[in-house]
Amino acid sequence: MPPHLPRLSRRGPLSVVAVAATTALLGGCFAGSGAGGGADDGRIRVAMMQPPRSGLSPLSDDAFKLSRWSTAETLVRLDRDGNAVPSLATEWRQSGRSWTFALREGVTFHDGTPLTAEAVVRSLTTAVRASPKPRILDGVDLTVRAAGPRAVTVTTGVADPLVPQRLSSPQLAVLAAKAYTGRTVNPVGAGTGPFVLVRADGTASATLDRYERYWGGRARATGIDVRYVPDGTARAAALRTGEADVVEAVPVAQAGLLDPELITEVPMPRTNTLYLNTRSGPFKDAGVRAAARAAVDARGLVAGVYEGRADLATGLLGPALPWAAPLREPVRRTPAADPKGAAITIGTFTDRAELPVAAQLLQQQLEKAGFTVRLDVREYAAIEADALAGKFDAFVLSRATVLDSGDPVAYLYSDFASDGSFNLSQLTDPAADRALATASAAPAGEARRRAVVAAEAAVLTTGGVRPARSRGGPSRRSA
Repeated sequence: MPPHLPRLSRRGPLSVVAVAATTALLGGCFAGSGAGGGADDGRIRVAMMQPPRSGLSPLSDDAFKLSRWSTAETLVRLDRDGNAVPSLATEWRQSGRSWTFALREGVTFHDGTPLTAEAVVRSLTTAVRASPKPRILDGVDLTVRAAGPRAVTVTTGVADPLVPQRLSSPQLAVLAAKAYTGRTVNPVGAGTGPFVLVRADGTASATLDRYERYWGGRARATGIDVRYVPDGTARAAALRTGEADVVEAVPVAQAGLLDPELITEVPMPRTNTLYLNTRSGPFKDAGVRAAARAAVDARGLVAGVYEGRADLATGLLGPALPWAAPLREPVRRTPAADPKGAAITIGTFTDRAELPVAAQLLQQQLEKAGFTVRLDVREYAAIEADALAGKFDAFVLSRATVLDSGDPVAYLYSDFASDGSFNLSQLTDPAADRALATASAAPAGEARRRAVVAAEAAVLTTGGVRPARSRGGPSRRSA
């Protein structure tokens, strides 16, 4: 059973999804949650927070939109407990450094061509060769070849127990040959999911229609109409006025204005974090980084920005990963130095309504500690490149910690390894690199969890990152 749109209504308490009764439009393997009703034409209207940043390329973070819309699929998916279960592959087996995946029979792409081993090799090889590569492949040497017409073999440089979980990443979706005819990857009409992406209107909208030949059973909804609405107040208004059926990321300030029956909240593995630039500027000095860490009042942020609907972050991994807390040991800290009026620029983005407010409170806290602080706040699409290039002294980010594979190592490696693809802190620390490499190679289970927590501690010891708030807490579901 593939993931479906209403299942993506699962949210942390600070990034609420509002759902006006739509799930009765979904049938067959899509049934099982939510209330009845829906649009008269059987289509679901969705207001999403962020527009595409890379033309809906599956090799970028836009891949997660393709997954949420149920248009692009992977060989493997994750169940609610993070276990790898069949999707386009029905079974797999490991032999040393290699994993062989048997492909599902009867699957066709949206252009009518069949799913073959050749198609899988094409998609995965394109992802492996991409620059930057999908973060789930950070630090991973991976090759893929056909093992007959209905199977593929994936081989890694060293034995990797998490290859199936890695292949669940939406950035490793399998698309038809037509998607790869140009210099970019175009997913329009090229997926295998229950909905066909028929039109992508830049940063304005997207349109999907039901795919009648879907291998997993015909969807009851006739289609999905997506609009990108970066303004959180406008997204909430779209629900109140009946202009949208599903609204993503309702701001905390707006949640109280909505009918509680329309809101779904569950714990999410997401942490709000202050990344400090360790390569240049004032935070190149570990003592100055320690001063900033000490100045941040996380309780004040939770109370003042999130109205108490959040958890204090005790580490990079929040309460949605409950196994982490019992394994933690005290982190060695560098003594704080006098910032002496150090001038810093903090960047963040407007797409998540709470982040600019959090940045303002951080500005006040840091100025009270002796820093001189300037804020640079833009839409995410306009600020990401500067953040990755290290043009800020600090950056405030809401970051999912197990977004790709159900395992936090991919997040830790991409954000904090010297060669990580999302290293906002510009961190280059040999001890952290060693700990991250150890965690990446550790077998699944208790040994891997202990290695993950040790890597978290190594990163925190650098002072290059200050977690402040995690999404968690009690769940509340709509009827």
